[in-house]
Amino acid sequence: MMNRLLLTPLALSLALSSAMPASAQNWVRTWAAAPLAAQRPGTERALPDLTDRTVRQVVRISSGGDRLRIRLSNEESEDAIRVGAVRIALSKPDGRIVPGSSRIVTFAGQGGVVMAGHAPVISDPVAMAVKPGQRLTISIHLPDGGQRATVHGHAAANAWIARGDQTDAVVMSDTTRFGQRIMITGVDVETRRPARTVVAFGDSITDGARATVDADTRYPDQLADRLRKGGMTSVAVANMGIGGNRLLADGTGISALGRFDRDVLAVPGVSHVIVLEGVNDIGTATRDKKPLPTPEALIGAYRQMIARARQHGVKVILATILPYKGAGYWSEEGEAVRARVNDWIRTQRESDGIADFDRAIRDPADPLRIAKAFDGGDALHPNDAGFAAMAGAVDLRLLR
Repeated sequence: MMNRLLLTPLALSLALSSAMPASAQNWVRTWAAAPLAAQRPGTERALPDLTDRTVRQVVRISSGGDRLRIRLSNEESEDAIRVGAVRIALSKPDGRIVPGSSRIVTFAGQGGVVMAGHAPVISDPVAMAVKPGQRLTISIHLPDGGQRATVHGHAAANAWIARGDQTDAVVMSDTTRFGQRIMITGVDVETRRPARTVVAFGDSITDGARATVDADTRYPDQLADRLRKGGMTSVAVANMGIGGNRLLADGTGISALGRFDRDVLAVPGVSHVIVLEGVNDIGTATRDKKPLPTPEALIGAYRQMIARARQHGVKVILATILPYKGAGYWSEEGEAVRARVNDWIRTQRESDGIADFDRAIRDPADPLRIAKAFDGGDALHPNDAGFAAMAGAVDLRLLR
């Protein structure tokens, strides 16, 4: 029977301190996914049976380092979940492990961990030097399953599920493809030089709806590419977008105001946050025939995030809300709210900068719509080219 990890503060502190080098190090979050509750069994996007299954997922990190660690989340479930084994390896684009690169991931020195309900767990550091843009494969074996495991609903990447413990297999056998993230919500890297993380915080547009699967073309991915090409290799980008998320009310996931501390301020190494939220507050009210949020209410939410970020020394970059005429929940009344909010974002001096995503992707001939070359097909979400235009609209000088 697996030795269960006792997550006492003393035990965890001793285990981590014994694994740390004597010299001071810097941890930054180089990849991230915001935690969400799994859908109920029997629904379309419910988790499959994970009993005695290995889940293999590929992530592309944004910055490199000398060692790494992973963050697993059970925050959206009240049930404890037993993790039997975890391995991390360098990955080929198709998810195959680079031979000889696989490493065992431990938790306070143990090969597995029992995750308490409503809690995350951070692994011990793993000796693995990684480069910016490196793809990593994370394989997790769940002996007892996890029907209500914490997920991230949209991965923009394929995962694979296989029977038994295949965490060390170069190529897993008899696999089933899966399109959500399961339990992994962060990869951190440790650097000898000072480094930091930019959090991209938003809804499905930040999350990468309509991005090409397995291509790493979401706007935060392409922003990380720009940083790397610009020589800013010590700056990581963590994508904390959630499709359907809203500023003021819970929707898909808790509201942006509700999750801001967890998904922004608690991120290791965070120095900046790019906030792109609000279209779902407006559009959902239109769709559901409810009163529209006032511009003042949305602006008040931005101001709250600025105030909370400032308390932690984090700089805030506000992004204008993208055009969405033609989308199913567009209305003239909602457009008026968007216009007033965007006018305030462009003229205010309360944030540390702005990213004018609206101007970057709108159609010059019809500014209320996304340009055809950038439209993902639903008049709401950009395509890969649109995500590139958004990444290009971020002034890298703001991130220095």
